[in-house]
Amino acid sequence: MDAEPISALAALDDSLRRGMYEHIRRVRHPVTRDEAAEAVGISRKLAAFHLDKLVAAGLLRTRYEFAGGIRKVGRAPKVYEPSELEVRVSIPPRQHDVLAGILLDAVLDEGDDETAREAALRTAHRHGEVLGATERDQLRPGRLGTERALTLASAVVERHGFEPDRETPTCLRLRNCPFHPLAAKAPELVCGLNQAFLGGLLDGLRATTVEAVLDPRAGECCVELRPAAPASS
Repeated sequence: MDAEPISALAALDDSLRRGMYEHIRRVRHPVTRDEAAEAVGISRKLAAFHLDKLVAAGLLRTRYEFAGGIRKVGRAPKVYEPSELEVRVSIPPRQHDVLAGILLDAVLDEGDDETAREAALRTAHRHGEVLGATERDQLRPGRLGTERALTLASAVVERHGFEPDRETPTCLRLRNCPFHPLAAKAPELVCGLNQAFLGGLLDGLRATTVEAVLDPRAGECCVELRPAAPASS
């Protein structure tokens, strides 16, 4: 029997479905029912029920795939992967209010000797710096090495609409742009604001071992956090 139709937002109201959906987006490879079940700690049968709801909502798509591409006797297992709908669903919620606040403050505080763009970049950096300093004051983490700095930065940006992904212990990719779809209208400006905001966050955390660099990739945030380049002599 086909799964009952369900809206994308309604499908993600359930914590188990949301957990499986986020896992499937995060791992970047097709996921079997067994893997999805293990990710959230439920039975394979229950996982299949929830996965089918996500498919019915248009959030996942399915196909049949042999492990490692090797054909074996019997039916290939069904695997699940994100659909194109993911870019239009606010998971995590878009942060248009953050961007709006930056731009509004920039307009109100624009100096006589700077352009609107320069004011916006400066303001974005200040917003990020205040956020980082507040986090540091609360946690008092002491001197931050690269990995510890990335761990703290990851926790902060996740609360503000980013999807952090530690590709390696010393590299933090941001898998989404929380300002999308505004970034599509003015990518150079929004990417610059993103970089300034995240650079300010690192400054506020006093994470001198890490820097925010522009490294655009299709379907992801344009900024990556990585070890800071050695200062020139």
